[in-house]
Formats: sequence, C-alpha cells, structure tokens
Amino acid sequence: MILPAALTAVGALLGWLTASERVSVTRAEDNKADTPPAVPTGSTPTILPRPDFHFKGSVGRTYLDSDKAQFPQPVQAPKGAPNIVLILLDDAGFGQFSTFGGGIPSPTMDKLAAEGLRYNRFHTTALCSPTRAALITGRNHHSAAFGVITETATGYDGYTCILPKSCGTVGEVLRQNGYNTAWVGKNHNTPPWDTSDAGPFDRWANGLGFDYFYGFNAGDMNHWNPVLYENRNLVPASTDPNYHMTEDLADKSIAWARKMKSIAPDKPFFLYVAPGATHAPHHAPKEWIEKFKGKFDGGWDKYREETFARQKKLGVVPESTKLTERSHGLPAWDGLNADQKKLYARMMEVFCGYGAHVDHHMGRVIDAVKQLPGADNTLFVYIAGDNGSSAEGGIEGSLCENMFFNGFPEKWQDNIKAIDELGGPKHFNHFPSSWAHAMDTPFQWTKQVASHFGGTRNPMIVSWPAKIKDKGGLRSQFTHTIDIVPTLYEVCGITAPRALNGIEQKPIEGTSFAITFTDGKAPEHRKTQYFELGVNRGIYQDGWMASARSFEPWNPNRDKFDLDKQKWELYNINEDFSQANDLAAKNPERLRQLQDLWWVEASKYNVLPLDWRAAIRMNAEAMGRPSLIRGRKSMTYYPGTIGLPDAASPPMTNKSWTITAEIEATDDKTNGMIVTHGGLEGGYGLYLRDGVPTFVYNFLGTERKTFAAKDALPKGKTKLVVDFKYDGGGMGKGGAITVTANGKAIAEGRLEKTIPIQMSLGEGLDIGMDVGSPVDFTYKLPFKFTGTIEKVTVDLK
Repeated sequence: MILPAALTAVGALLGWLTASERVSVTRAEDNKADTPPAVPTGSTPTILPRPDFHFKGSVGRTYLDSDKAQFPQPVQAPKGAPNIVLILLDDAGFGQFSTFGGGIPSPTMDKLAAEGLRYNRFHTTALCSPTRAALITGRNHHSAAFGVITETATGYDGYTCILPKSCGTVGEVLRQNGYNTAWVGKNHNTPPWDTSDAGPFDRWANGLGFDYFYGFNAGDMNHWNPVLYENRNLVPASTDPNYHMTEDLADKSIAWARKMKSIAPDKPFFLYVAPGATHAPHHAPKEWIEKFKGKFDGGWDKYREETFARQKKLGVVPESTKLTERSHGLPAWDGLNADQKKLYARMMEVFCGYGAHVDHHMGRVIDAVKQLPGADNTLFVYIAGDNGSSAEGGIEGSLCENMFFNGFPEKWQDNIKAIDELGGPKHFNHFPSSWAHAMDTPFQWTKQVASHFGGTRNPMIVSWPAKIKDKGGLRSQFTHTIDIVPTLYEVCGITAPRALNGIEQKPIEGTSFAITFTDGKAPEHRKTQYFELGVNRGIYQDGWMASARSFEPWNPNRDKFDLDKQKWELYNINEDFSQANDLAAKNPERLRQLQDLWWVEASKYNVLPLDWRAAIRMNAEAMGRPSLIRGRKSMTYYPGTIGLPDAASPPMTNKSWTITAEIEATDDKTNGMIVTHGGLEGGYGLYLRDGVPTFVYNFLGTERKTFAAKDALPKGKTKLVVDFKYDGGGMGKGGAITVTANGKAIAEGRLEKTIPIQMSLGEGLDIGMDVGSPVDFTYKLPFKFTGTIEKVTVDLK
C-alpha cells in the first residue's frame, strides 16, 4: 500500500498506520545520546545580533561630573575556540582517492588522516547545492529549500533554492560570535536570478555571513578561463599563461588566512574552501595528466576489484563487505573495442591528474595554516565530495557537459577525435558513467542516486592536533552533512541562536558527533535519516536502510514515472556495509515500516511534492523562475556590461530574435567582440576580425556555425544587425540567419539546430569583450573591441 499524495501530514499518517505498522517519529533531538560533549559548551546568546551598546554609568551635565566613558568591546569568541578549515571537494566518490583505497594519489588526505580520524559512514545528499545548503545550515536540504540544484528550482517550499532567513548559516553565527569568516571557491547556493550586478546581494556569500568571498556563483566552472568574483566584484582574467583556477583558489585561501592571523592573531577564523574539482569540466595541467599515462588501461572493472582489495587492507570497509555488482545499464570493460578502451582510459588519466592536482593544492592550504600562530588549535574537516562521483558524462563520455543538461547524448566516435586535447582549454570534458561507478567502489550507483551509498557516502577526515589523540583512527558512526554545523558549534562553545537578525530560526536538524573525536566507541547520535533526490528515495533507521531508485543518472530525459510501482530494497547495513544483499523479500514487515517512516520524514521536512523531471527543469522560462528579464521583449546593453550571468541574459532559445549593434570602426582593421553570450560549452558571438563582421553560433561545443561578411567595414558608424527567424515546431529547431550592415545583407544562411534548454552553464552576456572562455578558437581572450560601441539591443520575437 502506497501513501496517497493527499495524506501528507504527520498526524494524519500516524493515525492511518495500524498498530503493527506504526513507527516512531524521530526528531532531531531524539537522535542525541546522553553523552557528555567533547569540550565544554559555551553560553553565547540565543538571540543575535547582541543588543546595541548602552552606557550603564552615571551621566551628568558634562564629562567632568559623569562616570568614565566606556566603549563597547568587540565580540570575542569563546575562550579556546579553534580555528576551522572546512574543505569540500566536488563530485568525488568513496573509492576515488588513495586514502580510502582509490587509485588517485591523495597525499594531503593521507597525512591529515594519519594525524586525525577517518569517517567511513559519512553521508551527503547525492547532489551539490543540496549538500552545500545542509553543510552551512545544519538543516536537511529540503528544510533549507534546496531539494535540487539552483538551476532546476521550482516554486515549492522545499525546492525554491532561496535559502530561508530562518536557516541561518554557520558563517553568520560564527561571525557574530567573534570569528573572521571566508568562503573560497564554489558558491552554488545563491539563486541564479540574483547573481547579476543588480543583486540583490543578501544571498551572495557575503550576505550569508562570510566576511570574504573569492570564487564563482555556479554549479561548475571552466578552470582555464573562469568567471570569478572577489566579494561582489568581477575578477579580471589572469594574464598568466599557466593559470589554473584550483591553484588560484588555494593562493587566495592562504593569503586570507595569513592576513587574518597577522592583523588579529588572537581571533579565530573559519575558512570554507570549496574548489571546483573534481566536477566537470575535467581540466588539469598536462604534466599532472601525464603522470598517470597507462595506469588505467585495465579498465573500470579491474579498478573496482583492485580498489576493493585496497579498501579492505586499509580497513576503511569491514572484512565482511561484498563488492556490489556493476550497476544496471553500465557496460563491461571487456566488451569494448580497442578505440573505446583507448579513449576511456585517457579520460580517466585526465580525471586522475585533475584529482591529484586538487589534493596537492589543498595540501598547500593546510600546510600554510599549520605554520600560523595557534596551529595546534585548528580543526581541519576535509570532505571528499558533496556527492558520489558524477555519471553525467553519459555512457560514452563527453566533450561538453552542457550536452547532458540539454538532453543530448554524445558518441565516442566523435570524442576520440579530441583525445589529445582532453583536459585542456578547448573542451568541457567528462569521463563515462562507468568510471563514475568505479570511483564509488564498493557501492552501487553514483551522484544523483540518493537511494544508494554510491550517491551519498563520502570520505571525511577530521584532524585537530590539540584535541584528537587517536591518530589514524577510524570512526564508523552513521553521520550526515547536517551534523557538521552542530558539531562545530559544540567544539567552539557556541549556542545555536533561537533568533538571528530578527528572524526566528528553525531548529538545527543535525546532531553533534564531537564526542567521537575523543571516544571511538561512542554510540551513534543519528538514529534516523531520510534521503531524496529526483525521486531516488532512502530511509535509514537504527542500522537498516530502505532504498528506492528511480532513473539512471546518465539519462537526462525523464518522462513518465509511476511512484506506486517504484521498487523498494532493504539492507541491514550493520552487517552489509556496501548494500550488496537485498533483504526486502525476506523482511517485508520491516520494509513496510521504513517506507511509512519515509513519508513521515518527507512530510516533516518539505520533501513533497515529488518531482522526477530533469533536463526541462533547466529551462527557467518553462519553470517560471524569477527573472530580471521575464516579460521583456527588448533589452539594451551598453559598454561595460560584462559577466552578466546566464540567468540574467536574454533567453534566446526556441524563438526568433534580433541583435542590433550600433558601433563605430576606427579603421578597416578594427577588431574585437561586440556581444557574446556563453562560451566554450555553447553560445554565440558577434565580433569584428580585421574589420570583417562575423557571427558564430556554438552548438554545445560540437559545431560552431560561422556567418562572416566578405569585406571589412569601413571607418565610421555602422548599424550591424543579426536576425534569426526560428522555424518553430518544438524545441531546439533551426532557422534562417541574416546579417546586415546599415540595412545591406552581408552574410546569410541557416542554423539547422539550436540549443533547446540551457545556452551556457557558467557564462552569460558580455559587451565589448569576452569574459570567460571563447565562443570559438579564432581569437585571443579577452578580445576587447578596439572601436566604439554605442549600444547593443536584443529583441525577442
């Protein structure tokens, strides 16, 4: 029997269950065990900010007959509060790095684990924005309105991707309790429609309680040509020919930490570092890639077996663990032809270089912090992944991840042509889904699949030299991302505020696991935890896990789905670490109880209504998300408009449009970008090359259709127009292109196909130059226009 959609209230559900089916409704406080904290907790105010200063002495007519003046003193953190360095890698699996048995060397993790603790039953949400919202608030992802990534938000409480003011962040709470705070790297928790220079800025990183931000506001970013912000200011592109974003983020992290300890050595800091690696695009310096040449020629099945053996030897999985079968739909390595093996092995070499590279630079950050005053009293939390490894490269791998988000598969026969360019600046590449599954050894499935540990179980390492004495210890208590915040509050001596900035706060839904720092045998605090992502559902309670999978994560096209026919599995994970032995048929009563409990938790935490749509949800127009451009048919931009995010740029998919640029050429050799939207992974550009008007349409990195005039424009003013007449009849159709100069046709032709859903992943509109990656490879960035642009108007038909 499946719970009817209308029956969602907790009270109604409990009344509906029979006595034999009734299960306890486990609240966050019920997860707590009666054990003492690892360090004494403080008594910081439960209402923040603190009241305004008021002089309490006697005030006379003048200062001569008044008590001595007293200034309000800066807030001080609780005595002994540690510095905190929180590192969160992206799209990394349990069996990816060597510290947990994987094939990618991770000496930084190795060293930190030897000094501290490894957690082998730590869980995420199976997707990036949701995990990150849970990480910084201590609430479940749906409670924090992040049931999905920001680019697929819908207008239900659990899915708006607008972080509620009632879910104050750890950055804001620590800041108001005497900490310096910084966020460096990926911010995927600001609504896309708020990420332009017009704001509002209250949900940018600075508005979420972080004194300093350096990074990007998107799900992923080109590592060679990123679009970055320092606080609210667009960062100019680097002129270093060897620039790589990971190294830049490490440099900024180090510089900020050193500055804080130089200026305020007695003040603790909270440094949250979220590099873009190892999310696509898999971009790595060639010398790092070449270190691993030939290392993966044995393929993904052999990798899983070898990794599993190493995991047992290291003790990060119990000796009784079974290696799960290859997930349904993934090919065996032995069934591939020689060219496929050659291509896929190279893709893994690139990924390995990428992963080793980021661990190296995180090591630079950790080593720099260890050299600062008070280093022993620094809590390091290093989490290898906000979810499992990503299968979004598809069965055959990818040269452009934006193909996936637009619903298109790729073919290995096309991708092998670029084998020598993988990892470099010409592609937004991603390895095949089977490698992602191998990175998640020994578990089933991958990123997005919240029902199984391949999507949700990630390595975590905790080191605190002043407090943790069990060097190299292993911890196996069931923990979740929402448990990080209450753990930090406990060890810092900070009380979670009841009211923050005038807003009553939701209860913290996580529970502290700080006791495990000093007691490896401490009982689990987390007794119950639900999971849901794209109708992949799971529920954990007291050692049992019920799991219900929905769609293969490598398929972005998801139509009909019957919730009532979804198959549930049951696992005793105290005895079955990897979810290898489905006990659903043997224990239907327990499965029934867990299924019912899932609905209780779903009702409590804003999980409903369930929604299995995928690629179409990337289209902001179709979903009705807030927009600065919604309803506008004509938009005019002036020079200086650069870095406008995709969500604030003209929605030019599936319609006719006209671009009108009023420019002045200085001579017949005028060069530069007039207007561009997108970049490497899709978009368009209108520019002059040696005076010749050129329009290029980049179809998701696979085809760059170019319409160029025969002659250069003369010196003087020109009204340059690109007109596109859409064929209609559905999404992604073609149409006719005409380019005119002062009313005279100078180029024309057809686009046989257009981008249907998402023009770009991380790059929007630029006027007068190209910020980010190039739309084609015929010019050198930033390709600043050498003439004069009066204005550019985009008209939507």
